[in-house]
Formats: sequence, structure tokens, C-alpha cells
Amino acid sequence: IIVISMPIHSHMPVFRNAQEKRPVFHIIRNFVHGRGARETKMELELHTGTHMDAPLHMIEGGQDSGFFKVEDMVLPCKVMDFTDVEDGITGEDLQKKEIRPGDFLLLKTKNSFEEEFCPDFIFVRESGADYLAQIGVKGVGIDSLGIERSQEDHATHKTLLGNGIYILEGLRLKGVEEGSYTLAAAPISIMGVEAAPVRALLIR
Repeated sequence: IIVISMPIHSHMPVFRNAQEKRPVFHIIRNFVHGRGARETKMELELHTGTHMDAPLHMIEGGQDSGFFKVEDMVLPCKVMDFTDVEDGITGEDLQKKEIRPGDFLLLKTKNSFEEEFCPDFIFVRESGADYLAQIGVKGVGIDSLGIERSQEDHATHKTLLGNGIYILEGLRLKGVEEGSYTLAAAPISIMGVEAAPVRALLIR
């Protein structure tokens, strides 16, 4: 079993290093003279760390977290190595791999080797999203905190989510070899929201 999700803590990498995206922990109850209990409250932006997006994230009126079906969250997946890509993953890059309808893909890039947020992270270009939508994949995960980077009108998100394709962001794939695995990546059951945190595991 390989953990491929990010640990959540107050100094973790967050998108664009925005302070408002950092988790905040409040100890609201603690032991007193050896008696009592400890309880912590956490403030967490739902797109922090490893998380899954629902259509409502980028499509006005799109489906909320009811989009996540638990039967789709433990399934075969393919880890694909794109560490040679220098900017964005294109349709042409994806055509070099064996991708079939219904596949759940995890894209390993240079991002997995960065310990801090990198503004020039590797992402999926619109042509890549178009190609995956044409094939009809079930989901796509990537080792960046966003599957797109400064794209006009969020084209990659909208193409994938608009075609019912799961988006799993914030993976850590540094020590994972290309190949076939079983993925366990169930979002926390939070109702009526546009995203949810995920504890993602790969099983050989």
C-alpha cells in the first residue's frame, strides 16, 4: 500500500502560496491537571492538499459533491510517467500512452519532486483534456494542486468535469513507478460542496 496523498498541516504547500488556503488548527478543549480531553477544530479550504473536484467547482449550476459515487473510488488505475514534459501535457503527449475508455489515470510529472509550491507547475493543456474526453476516461489525477495553470475560462476543468470525468488533484507520486495499480481515493462525505479532501492510496 502506497500513500499518494499530501499530509495536512499548517506549513504544507498550498496553491499560489495563498495564506488563506493554509489549514488553521484551534485547540478548543485540552487536559487540565491530567483530567478532561483534547479536541481540535480545523479550518480547511476544500481545495487544499489532495482533493477531488465536482462540476460545481467550475461550472455554474453544475453538480455538487453528490457527483462523487463511492463505487468509483476503489478501482483499477494506471500511473503514467510524464516526467519528461516541461510545461503542459498535451493531447499529443497522451497519444503516446495506452489509454482506453473507462481508465482512471494518474499523471506523474516533475511536480512530484517539488517540496514547495512551484508557480510553473506541470498541468494538463486543453488539447490533453479534449483527448481524454474523446476517449471517455473515468478520471484523471495529477501531482499538482491544480490540473490547469492560468488557462482562459478554465478550459481543462470544464472539459473534463463537463464530460463527467473525475479530477483528483494534489497527488504525491515521487516514488511510484509507471504501471497498473488499484486506487482507493474516496472523498470525505461533505454534502452540497464543490470539492472534498481525499486520502489517496495505491495498492500493488
